[in-house]
Amino acid sequence: MRAHADESACSAGLGKAILDAVEQPIRRFYEDLWNRWDDDDIEDLLDEDFVFRGSLGTETRGLAEWRSYREAVRAGSSDFHNHIVTLLVDGDHAAARLRYTGTHTGHLAGLAPTGRRFTYSGAAFFTGHGGRLTSAWVLGDLTTLREQLS
Repeated sequence: MRAHADESACSAGLGKAILDAVEQPIRRFYEDLWNRWDDDDIEDLLDEDFVFRGSLGTETRGLAEWRSYREAVRAGSSDFHNHIVTLLVDGDHAAARLRYTGTHTGHLAGLAPTGRRFTYSGAAFFTGHGGRLTSAWVLGDLTTLREQLS
């Protein structure tokens, strides 16, 4: 699904370049850093003090802590995938509706590996500045995830 810019942002005179300053880093955050596990552009996409709360409830600050969280998720599901269902952008803030999928191949959400496939929903709230993400606060439907893995 194509990203939708919030109408109030457009009517306030914010141009496409400003919307892209947050939209594109979010899309690359999921496609490159998560779905492809590629760190080549991490310093270009994330602020060095990036504040993050992941869908599993873990909070991190800085690139090293964020990488550790992502690697823990990868250890629990080597094919973990993020899909942006909807993305709304308003200035340097954005909200995304997400769908997560994967196979439970390692410890994840406090559960031993089951080999089961899973799908759960989430929502993320981002702040960006200067073409880099400064924070992301993500919620995941952990009840649905745990039901599928139990």
